[in-house]
Amino acid sequence: MSGRDDAADTAGSAPRPAGTVRRRGGSTAQAAGDGGATGARRTAKPGSRVRMSAAQRREQLISIGRLIFAERGFDATSIEEVAARAKVSKPVVYEHFGGKEGLYAVVVDREVRALLDRITTALTAGHPRELLEQAAMALLDYIEEETSGFRVLVRESPLMSATGNFSSVMNDVAHQVEHILGAEFKSRGYDPKLAELYSQALVGMVALTGRWWLEVRKPRKETVAAHLVNLAWNGLSHLEAKPGLITVRPR
Repeated sequence: MSGRDDAADTAGSAPRPAGTVRRRGGSTAQAAGDGGATGARRTAKPGSRVRMSAAQRREQLISIGRLIFAERGFDATSIEEVAARAKVSKPVVYEHFGGKEGLYAVVVDREVRALLDRITTALTAGHPRELLEQAAMALLDYIEEETSGFRVLVRESPLMSATGNFSSVMNDVAHQVEHILGAEFKSRGYDPKLAELYSQALVGMVALTGRWWLEVRKPRKETVAAHLVNLAWNGLSHLEAKPGLITVRPR
């Protein structure tokens, strides 16, 4: 190439950034060893897996286990599938939980506490009818917002037959309602010993209706709660044609 051509080439092109080399055809490339943006991009390859801390990995495995237990139940769930969805080896799952039973126990324990916390927090009213409304709405809210967790609880497992399943959770709720009904019965001159029977009946009615509503999702949960309270409060002989909730819910 002549000197004039070299000069023209230099004049007609923009100054090359430091650290670049010219390729055949006039293109440039980043020089090796450059610590700029290209080097940063090279450290974050597409599809590369971000390393998690032990706590983060544990939470990920719990979340994945919760979904699979909800989908398949305890017996049909395998550690292989949990590991595959988490993109880890099986020993990682065993390291955190000791096996499928340990993972299931953690998932169920969290759901039990979450549901009980919702219901006990919701019971703030002074009137028994309002308390019934609040309990019904708390359960329906949980079903709507934590569907996977509720499915885990309603799937009976031989592993958790004594504690931690849906029946035991509802029994705990019934005991809390029993204390409320016992005080109300005593103030009205009823036999407070019957409070346990009535609490089991009320909670059982709401819980079984909640399991049904989990699948159909209609009518609206507020309507479902209103009709539950209608039956429990008014009885079959005095049902309201169009019941509504009297409790004002915060928005």
